[in-house]
Amino acid sequence: MNKQNIAGLLVFVGVFIFSLSIMIGEALRPSFSINNGYISDLGVGPNADLFNYTIILMGALIVISGAILLHGKIKEPWVFGIILVGIGAMGVGIFPGNVNPTFHSYSALIAFFMSGVTAVLFSIHKGTALRVLSPIVGALILVSVYLFTVGKFYGLGPGGMERLIVYPVLLWALALSGHLMNQRE
Repeated sequence: MNKQNIAGLLVFVGVFIFSLSIMIGEALRPSFSINNGYISDLGVGPNADLFNYTIILMGALIVISGAILLHGKIKEPWVFGIILVGIGAMGVGIFPGNVNPTFHSYSALIAFFMSGVTAVLFSIHKGTALRVLSPIVGALILVSVYLFTVGKFYGLGPGGMERLIVYPVLLWALALSGHLMNQRE
């Protein structure tokens, strides 16, 4: 197993566990509205630890993955992007919305915005079909971040619009992890 494979495996584990925690957290709160409830609302109240600890874990694994890639052969700008995504994700869990709303919001914005930028930057990565789809996914994420930030929800509610950011991010990260796990150095 080479450095890219390890980095991909870490991204996969973090994203997979966090994705499951979202589903479990929503299931544990039958009255939770995906239309009106922010995903981060799962980090407040009952079962908050499930969300907060798994997003911190995911962020840490993404940062470690980026560090592994930087110490390997990949020194492209998107690698720095994933490190910032990981730092933002960790901040979301370290500063839940009810503890420090300002740091929480900035951390989420860093994770959201840098996810879109990172996907766009990945388009310069040679030798992969993922680079063709990455700018499209990145643009979707960035447009959704903009609409979310200015309060344009188009009937989806704030929770629905936030999911138009988070779900593409998580799916793109899983695609990236598959790409990395399939590399031979």
